[in-house]
Amino acid sequence: MWKPPAETAADRNLGGPISAEPRINDRIRVPEVRLVGPNGEQVGIVSIGDALKLAQESDLDLVEVAATARPPVCKLMDYGKFKYESAMKAREARRNQAYTIIKEIKLRPKIDPHDYETKKGHVVRFLKAGDKVKVTIMFRGREQSRPELGFRLLQRLAEDVTDLGFVESQPKQDGRNMIMVIGPHKKKAEAKAEKAAAKARRDEDSVEEQAPVGDEVAAPQE
Repeated sequence: MWKPPAETAADRNLGGPISAEPRINDRIRVPEVRLVGPNGEQVGIVSIGDALKLAQESDLDLVEVAATARPPVCKLMDYGKFKYESAMKAREARRNQAYTIIKEIKLRPKIDPHDYETKKGHVVRFLKAGDKVKVTIMFRGREQSRPELGFRLLQRLAEDVTDLGFVESQPKQDGRNMIMVIGPHKKKAEAKAEKAAAKARRDEDSVEEQAPVGDEVAAPQE
């Protein structure tokens, strides 16, 4: 006859030992479990011995999926396959996860028009890619006594890119510099998806341009 092991303090207080992974097979030490079949069907409450016997006959593992339930819920599954598929899904999720990157652009208070347009172009490109932009105005010498020049320049830049981004952090003085952060309206994932879709459309157009207009039919020989 099956006998449960002696309870520990952790078992009494927390309902069972804490583990990074679920308990499986003979590591499940309770008198009975609520059993779920491999296809999600409800088998019902059975003794741990019967559950382990069913798992062995099915060439599957008995996996504890809800340890705090009374009785604990266990499922019949191929645990090795389950762990492998879970790891692959987690890896794919990390690969597809998009992180917002903070780019930095540095300007001078008395920047000339051409340089300003170049810097603004960089900001536009970063925002379209879904990245934040840290804009830094660098003051030198007597320019430090004219912070309003940097403030007006930052305001101008924010207005010029208002369709693509918004001021996430208002201009503030930081020593000899003045800093403002512009955040993109589009999330990084959305920007990546749009870029991929645009590339796919370009590829389709390229294929269509290379395709022959019509098939040439050879004249029958007499």
